[in-house]
Amino acid sequence: MIFIDNEKNYDPHLNLALEEYLMRNVRPDDDILLFYINEPSIIIGRNQNTIEEINAPYVREHGIHVVRRLSGGGAVYHDHGNLNFSFITPNIKENVHNFRKFTEPVVEVLRGMGVPAEVGGRNDILADGRKISGNAQYIAAQRMVSHGTLLFDSDLSQVAEALNVKMSKIESKGIKSVRSRVANISEFLTEKMTTEEFRLRILRGLMGGSDDFEQHKLTAEDWAAARQLADERYRKWEWNYGSSPNYNVQKVHRFPIGEVDARIDVQRGVISSIIFYGDFFGREDVGELSGLLTGVRYDPQHLTQALQGTDISRFFSGVTNEEFEAFLY
Repeated sequence: MIFIDNEKNYDPHLNLALEEYLMRNVRPDDDILLFYINEPSIIIGRNQNTIEEINAPYVREHGIHVVRRLSGGGAVYHDHGNLNFSFITPNIKENVHNFRKFTEPVVEVLRGMGVPAEVGGRNDILADGRKISGNAQYIAAQRMVSHGTLLFDSDLSQVAEALNVKMSKIESKGIKSVRSRVANISEFLTEKMTTEEFRLRILRGLMGGSDDFEQHKLTAEDWAAARQLADERYRKWEWNYGSSPNYNVQKVHRFPIGEVDARIDVQRGVISSIIFYGDFFGREDVGELSGLLTGVRYDPQHLTQALQGTDISRFFSGVTNEEFEAFLY
């Protein structure tokens, strides 16, 4: 197995792009091991509806990245206390959906460090019944990726808040995440170490306990291609939000002038229809407001832009634009 260093890059957009680039372009006949640590981010599964998985106000307030990956499975929170590992291998029968093949070597290294790790379910690693690693896979032509997380010393309060969805009611065909009881690996260690030191211990263990293993040095051209892929896919709203399955949102709130019930249909991240019901009072027909919002991206920035110059109190007496925008999203 060949190790490729991501050179202390913490940008989740670039790290996911690098992983895909390596799978498609580098050492096609060799098994590759890649590690990366991301800045605070939520990594969304390929078939998920992004807004069903994140606490959008909290994510915006804390500057948390939201990035969709190519593999399936549920949404996960990454930060500097989480180590991500990626095995890039041939797309052959004994590798595909064989999570145990890739998680058992990690489990053995963790056990050697005194962690009571075990393979749990189909694609998790557990310690004392709590999840310390989730894993997923994706395939492209002759190559595949099996990647996973290792919760070493993550801020678990951030995990709970960032993935605590605040929407009133959402219906979609997206694959919903199943929340598990989680734990940090550091809880089980008798010696203190940083995430980088933990990374080195895992790397040595996977490479047979030696520092003498083969590495492949990425070129400037490799990095340029990975950055281009990050820009063309992983940084784009169309990928991270617009690729979500079509869905419906119901938002209900009682304002001083009465209850407003908004039924919103979203297709590829854009409002395809929005209808308002309720016992509210207003001077003008809300159908005009529905027309203003149809065709707008369903995110706070674009909703605000669409309503610039519109006095919301015309439709909902006494309701400010800020209150209405907060209600919609």
